[in-house]
Amino acid sequence: MTITFSVRWVKYSLTFLVLAGVAILMLTPVVWILVTSLKPEAEIYRFPPQWIPLQFTLDNYKAVLQSSMPMYFVNSIVVAVGTIVLTLFIAMHAGYAVSRFQFRGKNVFLFLLMASHMMPGVASLVPTYLLAGKLGLLDTYAVLILVYSMWQTPLVVWLIQGFLESVPATLDQAAMIDGYSRLGAFYRVVLPLSKPGLAASAIVVFVYAWNEFIMALTLTSADNMRLAQVGLKYYISQYGIQWGELAAAVILSIVPVLILFVLLQRWFVYGLTSGALKG
Repeated sequence: MTITFSVRWVKYSLTFLVLAGVAILMLTPVVWILVTSLKPEAEIYRFPPQWIPLQFTLDNYKAVLQSSMPMYFVNSIVVAVGTIVLTLFIAMHAGYAVSRFQFRGKNVFLFLLMASHMMPGVASLVPTYLLAGKLGLLDTYAVLILVYSMWQTPLVVWLIQGFLESVPATLDQAAMIDGYSRLGAFYRVVLPLSKPGLAASAIVVFVYAWNEFIMALTLTSADNMRLAQVGLKYYISQYGIQWGELAAAVILSIVPVLILFVLLQRWFVYGLTSGALKG
């Protein structure tokens, strides 16, 4: 028994060390950017660089907040939230239909659905731009929300469908016996039980919409419609890179994702694992 305990202790210790090493490796660039954002310009170009600078300053953050970046952050939030709402609205109905009904070609449909998600977005960049121009949607929130929702819906259908299969179909039937319609049973019984899956899907969609760059750069050219990730590009010019302000803007762009994850973290892992196990 002592030997078994020792083996388990070694196993858990090694697992902890590996995970801690991976976490440190992934967080090191973020910490470095944070330190850089707090350095004055003279400290940024100091060689050799120092993890702990001689002095700290908030001037880089003040410069970012006094620029157009706050407007870009608002644009990104509007687009990300709009994408979440539209994607979840479409995907939860499609996922419910796939999880509850058997029809010919169901597996082929799911395969083609995921295959469409695997196609790189840049492959459809030119036709998307031309179509948006014909419809007069360039430089609008609508075009980005529609495009992002189009790309994320297949993945979210898979996530929600896998999670809904863990909700017993007998609950739907019991609700319909009580007088609810199929949609009524879905909205009043199944959907409230699907919060973990919806939360996991919302985080996935938000991260994609918040970080996407190519479509946002191509479909918006007006300064008042640029998104945060596109705005970061303008700290890099032919005259050099504004490292301090760029680092400060990057740190600020991470904050909304962290806030959303903190708010939904208790449902996030459960929602993803449920979909993975049942999908």
